[in-house]
Amino acid sequence: MVGYFIDLVLVAIFVIGITAFNGVITNSIGEKLFGRKEKSKFVDMSDRMTANFNRVGGKGIYRKKTY
Repeated sequence: MVGYFIDLVLVAIFVIGITAFNGVITNSIGEKLFGRKEKSKFVDMSDRMTANFNRVGGKGIYRKKTY
């Protein structure tokens, strides 16, 4: 019975993991092939929105690098 639950959990993890990975890969391929000039549309809009915000916290070593 324990073996059944271990198998069930492993299959569930693999199915969820493969589905999530497939979504990320498909999205990145779609952006590269069909994005054209709008590849960084959301990053640019975010930069425009936060242009006048005050910088807070540390030296920025944990800041995410985008494009």
